[in-house]
Amino acid sequence: MKHILLGDLEVSRIGLGCMGMSHGFTGAGSDDAESIRTIHRALDLGVTFLDTAEIYGPYANEELLGKALKGRRDQVVIATKYGLVSHAGDGPWNLDSSPANIHTAVEGSLKRLDTDYIDLYYQHRVDPKVPIEDTIGAVAELIQQGKVRHLGLSEAWLDTIRRAHAVHPITALQSEYSLWTRDQEEQVLPLLRELGIGFVAYSPLGKGFLTGKIRSESDFGPDDFRATNPRFTGENFQRNLALADAVQAIAAEAGATPAQVAISWLLSKGDDIAPIPGTRRVSRLQENVAADAVELTPEQLAKLDSLPPAAGGHHNEAQMQMIER
Repeated sequence: MKHILLGDLEVSRIGLGCMGMSHGFTGAGSDDAESIRTIHRALDLGVTFLDTAEIYGPYANEELLGKALKGRRDQVVIATKYGLVSHAGDGPWNLDSSPANIHTAVEGSLKRLDTDYIDLYYQHRVDPKVPIEDTIGAVAELIQQGKVRHLGLSEAWLDTIRRAHAVHPITALQSEYSLWTRDQEEQVLPLLRELGIGFVAYSPLGKGFLTGKIRSESDFGPDDFRATNPRFTGENFQRNLALADAVQAIAAEAGATPAQVAISWLLSKGDDIAPIPGTRRVSRLQENVAADAVELTPEQLAKLDSLPPAAGGHHNEAQMQMIER
């Protein structure tokens, strides 16, 4: 597995998003033993970059990761996130990036992850109630205390990125980026490169749609967060099948799977981009990691670049209200 730099943090260029092991998808949390086998297999294959958050579960995903990494902590870069749990009273799914809440959040994450430091600590969503300078100042204190090593942002936009970076160097921005979510390309990626900030791409497989395995809305249950995602419902779903079919056609040309094509396309966008495809299954992990060796031709990349945008927003309305644009 090749490595890249996010800022000055070295990671495997393909990471592992751990959210779906405990949260969000049909079947999440149903087989922790398989999830732990998947994490161990990832480490054996050279994946060093693991992503979680306190809100995933809530809390269960960090606990799972802490259990899986016993005796292997020094092999990995752990990224986790704060700011979507208000510990003072409002609870999960409430924005709170106040300094007091951050200090509570980090202690909980350290305990659940069974570690004394977090490699990369992201603000999960920008909190409009708290100046970003105050938030980053509070997390910078955690670096001085040795509890955190690098700072990150998630789904932040241009002004916030600049202001945060002026307080303390930001190592990485994590936002959705894939063949069907490309709003980062025009302005955000150039700014990150100007400032020396890496990019971590979540949902690089379009929440599974780009794998071609999802052909009907009945392929996931009502408890799955995709059931309320505009791209996975109604006419949008039917229109987006053409995108998945186009990726499948190129995969057949390339002798790869659609998932590998989608990841390889992202890798072609720069050596400062680390996709973190998520899975709780060993077989899917091995498929995703093998994208590291897939080389698409210029013609194939051009075809992928020319695909039309996906129909529908990439989150539901409530989630979009927490994404800074």
